[in-house]
Amino acid sequence: MRTALISLVSLVLTSVVAAPAAAKSPMLVELFTSQGCSSCGKANQVAADLAEREDVLALTYSVDYWDYLGWKDTFAKPAFAERQRVYAKAFALRDVPTPQVVVAGKVQASGAKAETVEKLIESTTRPPAPDMEFVGTNRVAVGSGQAPRGGGEVWLVRFDPHKQEIAVKRGDNRGQTIVHRNVVRELVKLGPWSGRAKIYRLPAATDEDLATAVIVQGAKGGRVLGVLPPGGKSR
Repeated sequence: MRTALISLVSLVLTSVVAAPAAAKSPMLVELFTSQGCSSCGKANQVAADLAEREDVLALTYSVDYWDYLGWKDTFAKPAFAERQRVYAKAFALRDVPTPQVVVAGKVQASGAKAETVEKLIESTTRPPAPDMEFVGTNRVAVGSGQAPRGGGEVWLVRFDPHKQEIAVKRGDNRGQTIVHRNVVRELVKLGPWSGRAKIYRLPAATDEDLATAVIVQGAKGGRVLGVLPPGGKSR
């Protein structure tokens, strides 16, 4: 049994590395927002519009540090604010701004203006990406490639692709309805990536309605090297 498993893993890795027909990796756009932030509503709409594009994977992370104003964000988790703080350190920012958009782990800006976000997307080049492919329901194969200085990381993201409208009853946005798309619900580091082809095990899904994506990027908030969107291959 063990020999058969090793042979299967070797076959999958070989096919991922050699696959020339894999789709181009979409551009990753990450929005850090909060239902308690008075200027975040427009940014949420920008992210919702980007979610309709096939060449972009727009993810919405709700942060919890606005909760003290009287409204507890219904989607916020400390892990999402921690991811933003890692980016802030990588960008040498003195604080974490909200709303903030990070494009491909390379550039950042306020997410409130669609034209600003679009310029970032258009001007950001994509580095050579490793091939990636889901293997069954509980593994992902990441092909070989050039790892950045300091190494890379592989992240699992599970998000809700459906449109959601949250009626805020307290705080600065009291009486407003905040629109959400692609709300991140789970963020898990699968492990390091050294540039060699490797298969990673995915944690069991707790909600079948969530979509699963995989991100390969430089360690400690480095540039994004590749994105595997839900249900597909990526290169």
